[in-house]
Amino acid sequence: MHTLTDLRAAVIDMDGVLWEGDRALPGLVEFFAALRRRGLPFVLATNNASRTPDQYLAKLAGFGVSVARAEVLTSAQATALYLQQAAGINNGRRPRVFAIGDDGLRQALTEAGFDLLGLYELNADYVVCGMDRGLSWDKLATASLNIRAGARFVGTNPDRSLPTERGLTHGNGAILAALQTATDVAPVVIGKPEPIMYQQALRRLGAAPAHTLAIGDRLDTDILGAIRAGLPSLLVLTGITTAAEAAAAAGTSAAPTWVLPSIVEFAHLLEQAAAGDDHP
Repeated sequence: MHTLTDLRAAVIDMDGVLWEGDRALPGLVEFFAALRRRGLPFVLATNNASRTPDQYLAKLAGFGVSVARAEVLTSAQATALYLQQAAGINNGRRPRVFAIGDDGLRQALTEAGFDLLGLYELNADYVVCGMDRGLSWDKLATASLNIRAGARFVGTNPDRSLPTERGLTHGNGAILAALQTATDVAPVVIGKPEPIMYQQALRRLGAAPAHTLAIGDRLDTDILGAIRAGLPSLLVLTGITTAAEAAAAAGTSAAPTWVLPSIVEFAHLLEQAAAGDDHP
C-alpha cells in the first residue's frame, strides 16, 4: 500500500494513540467519525491485557465513541486463543494456568476453557503474565515456583512502559523481566512486536496485510510488529516514541511507512482521500 486510497482496513493501537490513561487524546471522536464515513473496517488491537473488551467498549462510550465487541482485540484475548490452539482445549483438555493479570486476562483465559489456579498452587501447565495492578510478592512467588517446576512461561506483551495521564509508568515488560531474572526462563511473548496479534486481527477483518494500515505510538512494539506481519504502518507521536526517535529510525528497516503528530492529522488525510476517491 503506497497511498491512503489503497487502504482497505486498519489495525489501531489504543494507549498513546487514542488516550493517555483516562484522558482522551484530541480528535478522538473525529477520528472514528472519519473511519466510519470512509467505511473503513478496523480492529482496535492493544497490548494492554488489563481490561476486558466490554470495559474497553465502556471506556470508548465514555469518550463519545461507539464500537462493536468484535472491533476490539486485546493481548489477553490473543494469548488465550494462542494457548487454546496450542493446548488442544477443543479436544476436552482443561490445562491449568496461574495468571498474573487483571480482569481482562482472567476473563479471556476462563472463556477459553482454562482452569485458573490460586496462590501457591504449584501444578500449573502455564504461567501467563499480563499487566496486574494488584501485583504482590505472593503472585510473583507463585509464578516463579511454577515456572521452576516446569510450567510454560507466557507473556501477553513486552511493553516496558505505559503512558498514563500522570506520565510514563512501568508496563508488563517490567514484570516479565522480574520473573525472568528470578527463574532464568525467558517468556514466550504473544503481543506486539510478535506478529500473532496482527495476524489474528487480519483474520477478523478478512483483509490482506498489504492493504491494512497499522497505527501505533511505539517503534519497538506497534511498528516492529507491523513490519514483521507485512503491514504498512503509521506512527503517531502522542505516546511513547518521540519525534527525535522517529527521525533516527528514518531510512532504516525499523522505520514506519508514515509519521504524523496525531490521529487528528490522519483523520484529515482520510477525509481528503475520500474526497478524491469515493470508492477506495
